[in-house]
Amino acid sequence: MHDRNELMSLSAVALRTLLLVREISAAELLDASISRIEALNPFANAITATSFERARIEAKAADAALARGKSLGALHGLPIGIKDLEDTKGILTTYGSPLYRANVPGRDNALVQRLRGAGAIVVGKTNVPEMGAGANTFNPVWGATGNPFDPRLNAGGSSGGSAAALALDLVPLASGSDTGGSLRIPAANCGVVGLRTSPGLVPSDRKPLGWAPIAVVGPMGRNVEDTWLQLAATTGQSITDPLGYSFSMPLTMDGRAPTDLSKLRIGFTEDFGVCEVDDAIRQVFRRKIEALRVHVGVCEPVMVDFDGAHRCFDVLRAEAFVAGLQKAYESDPDSLGPNPRANYEMGIGMSLGDCVWAHAEQTRLFRRFQTLFEHYDVILSPTTPVSPFPWQQPYLKSVNGRALENYYRWLSLTYVVTLATNPALSLPCGVDHLGMPFGLQMVGSFRGDLALLDAARAFETLFAGSAETRRPLPDLARLRASDVDLRSIVTHPPQLNAVASADGASASCV
Repeated sequence: MHDRNELMSLSAVALRTLLLVREISAAELLDASISRIEALNPFANAITATSFERARIEAKAADAALARGKSLGALHGLPIGIKDLEDTKGILTTYGSPLYRANVPGRDNALVQRLRGAGAIVVGKTNVPEMGAGANTFNPVWGATGNPFDPRLNAGGSSGGSAAALALDLVPLASGSDTGGSLRIPAANCGVVGLRTSPGLVPSDRKPLGWAPIAVVGPMGRNVEDTWLQLAATTGQSITDPLGYSFSMPLTMDGRAPTDLSKLRIGFTEDFGVCEVDDAIRQVFRRKIEALRVHVGVCEPVMVDFDGAHRCFDVLRAEAFVAGLQKAYESDPDSLGPNPRANYEMGIGMSLGDCVWAHAEQTRLFRRFQTLFEHYDVILSPTTPVSPFPWQQPYLKSVNGRALENYYRWLSLTYVVTLATNPALSLPCGVDHLGMPFGLQMVGSFRGDLALLDAARAFETLFAGSAETRRPLPDLARLRASDVDLRSIVTHPPQLNAVASADGASASCV
């Protein structure tokens, strides 16, 4: 019998190997995950609805299949947390909204189908902002997700629950999604890896505007190889996603030639020319660049022409919210929280001319940005413009004393990259000036997801050798000593025991 905490600290790739050689069982690994969730989740509120009993049945079946020598999927027997914006059959899926407090879907969506089809075992859902609106994970259904390094501070969003669950080793894998930075920002705040994939690489069937490229789903992990593993289990064309395309990749990074950092051409920018960034974060970023500079072939600042990006993102983001919230708004506007409602009302005030301009402007931004990759392999920037702030503060109102014009403008370091559609990854890179995790945003070439992951693994290996850049880990004693009430904003707790799935499995929560 393995020590449960030591087992959960192992990477997903290492756990997969132990499962395949039957040194551990899927049931043993699941029990370790559940034990860790029960012990630590009350201090971070990362996991919301759970499905422990169904997961135990699936773990036993996974062990039996392995004993029979059955062909296995890439994620066979690995526990996973699923973001609460993804429909999960038989497990409460609230989207963080009181409108869906008792919603138990009758089917898995396309992403979850692929993850479960690859053998992953869903142990529970991970917390999100209401309807995924915002980069601070709190909602009136489940409460707030606290940062594992200091639960008074925010974990980022909208994949905040996934990032916090990974940072605390509650699960070896977790899903995420990203429109303006929802994978990258929580990964940066919590010291894990989040990959914004190229649109269509991983199918998503929950977007009402299927042809729009700004919203994607993708993997999160504690390191690059785990992120690769989850990606490999989910790529490829699907009839549910009109942007999808055929794609195949090895299940693991084994055998891939490592990126030669001495030949890598790096361009870097503190602000893409249009983003407000805290002066202290600029200094931290410069320090990280100096640590990296001597190891790569080229490392130089770049000029990026993102004029027009803010208004462009405003319009395209508003289109998506109008499409997703129209029914709820027209039925009862007061049923929406302030962020979702503000996004919807911004959108319905826009004209066809605004929409045409935004789509044309995105095309121009895309074409301009791609020319950088004639000279560079990777573009680097900070992932977030500030250190994590208190979760009780809904959003960042100013940077360096300058007021921001709306509640999501502080996400611009990530959303300008969204507009270009290039794959982008947040990689842990030590801590910032306040001792909180610092995320380095790495942007790859158009549809260059695998080359980006290769470069990220090379950086990760390099970073591990220095206290300045290695991935930080939460102080669990400090976390347990916290008396922060993360569920103080819950209005009416979900009636979980009153809702059952079609297969008889009931949901529960921790």
